[in-house]
Amino acid sequence: MGWWLVDTDTLASGRFVVSPLSEAHACLHTLYRATTSHPAEKAWFDVHRAAYRAMVEADPLTGPLLDAAMGARTHWIADLLAPVPIGDRTFEQELDIVRGTPPDAAREQLAVSSGGPLPAGLDRQDLADRLADVLAWVWTHTVAPTWERRRRLMEADIVSRTAHLSQAGWAAALNDMRPGMRWLGDGRLQINLHDFPPRQTTGARLYFAPVTPGRGWVTWDTTPRYAIIYPCTGALADVGTTTAPQPLARLLGPNRATILLLLTAPKSTTHLVTLTGQPLGSVGRHLKVLLDADLVRRRRSGRSVLYYRTAAGDVLVESASRGSREDDY
Repeated sequence: MGWWLVDTDTLASGRFVVSPLSEAHACLHTLYRATTSHPAEKAWFDVHRAAYRAMVEADPLTGPLLDAAMGARTHWIADLLAPVPIGDRTFEQELDIVRGTPPDAAREQLAVSSGGPLPAGLDRQDLADRLADVLAWVWTHTVAPTWERRRRLMEADIVSRTAHLSQAGWAAALNDMRPGMRWLGDGRLQINLHDFPPRQTTGARLYFAPVTPGRGWVTWDTTPRYAIIYPCTGALADVGTTTAPQPLARLLGPNRATILLLLTAPKSTTHLVTLTGQPLGSVGRHLKVLLDADLVRRRRSGRSVLYYRTAAGDVLVESASRGSREDDY
């Protein structure tokens, strides 16, 4: 398995960030591999796959270049496609890092990700620019139109995870971040199930970046900086698909019941607005009713106010869910 040696200082300085380029890269993965992990991603893929295929087929070099860069044989992403996200950068600023890869370094990295010598047609000086153009196409045509919504989902995920971190510590926060990842103890962080030698991260900066597609990867540079790109939690990925059990909806009303159902982990009002699509004022009114009924409570976490279910709220949701399941028989 692949694991990192992470000392206390590196872990304590870990930072959550939002990266537009990582989101575009994750979407490119979905388009290239033609696999999706949740209904929202499937709907997005169905809309954009024809245009993506047309873009690839318009240039005979794009397909082989993507095969090499995306690790068609090795499942190893070319380093230039995945610069470490450090936050506070626009998509264009992040893309400039890809474009700035020297030609020799680009060819060397692509040879590693392809698992062998590059095809003769890829012995060129402009490979980094060509890959940057593909990422720019993915961003412009498939990500930018919904970027503000995607960004809110990522920020909501970060709020939820930092709240979980403050309650349960780093081990609990890391264990469910992405498949195959867990804290092993003694400064060891398992990042995947591959048989790679351990990496020493002492003195490095550590970043965590959520993406809305259901996939992730790790990346590092010589600064040294390390990053873990991980998929947003399931409730976020399936935004709009959460349906409250009928008994709960009849008791509380469908919108209020949905909010109570979503509070399995602490969430802010902004988070709930994003997940439910309800206006901020409506979410606030529903939360006040749930607070008055002692079904939820609230607490401050940094600059955010987080809402969470009480024991009574948990019992009500579980009872209503059980009743709904029994109605199905």
